[in-house]
Amino acid sequence: MTNQYYHIFSRSIADFIIFNSSQEYERMLRLINLFRFQNFNYKFAEFNDLNLKTQKIIVEKLINTNNTLVEIAAFCFMPSHIHLILKQLVDMGIAKYISRVLNSYSRYFNVKHRRTGPLWASRFKSVLISNDTQLLHLTRYIHLNPTSAGLVNKPEDWKFSSYDEYINAISNNYGICKFHNIIDKKPKDYRKFVEDRKSYQRELSIIKNALIDDYSS
Repeated sequence: MTNQYYHIFSRSIADFIIFNSSQEYERMLRLINLFRFQNFNYKFAEFNDLNLKTQKIIVEKLINTNNTLVEIAAFCFMPSHIHLILKQLVDMGIAKYISRVLNSYSRYFNVKHRRTGPLWASRFKSVLISNDTQLLHLTRYIHLNPTSAGLVNKPEDWKFSSYDEYINAISNNYGICKFHNIIDKKPKDYRKFVEDRKSYQRELSIIKNALIDDYSS
């Protein structure tokens, strides 16, 4: 449905590690940023070969046309999966957007690592977010994913999520996320909102993983 928010989740095949370096995380960040524009008609490799000044001019034009498939409310990239919170702006916008992002990253990853075959496990998961309260708590959940997984001690130490935009009051003009109209918390209050849940969410993650291990053994 248009003008509705969705939690989008896509995992690699057999939890294969799909982000092995900062360069690979940055590649995905650029893909989710550029492919939201309907009239971005470049292959990413072609766009990437342009000089930085030309790239900047193209992106500024895209922003000014305001012709987008989706709005990004939040994101978090993990070693084997990605989370996105998206607002669909046109019919089938999310499906078109995610298809472009995942296919482009697969081509890049397979060439770089000299592999063949699909990278992502089946179709991406999409769950409608029913209200603003659910959306708020979901942003906290995905921003705490790195601490729950034991990758970092503090969510702000993970550089591959939108948490930095939330706690540093980065405006819509400079970040890639648009959330100021739906998250009614000042940056310091949002930080507290997230950190208050950090230990609890990590404990739940440990318990869940232990149960999965016991069941599999």
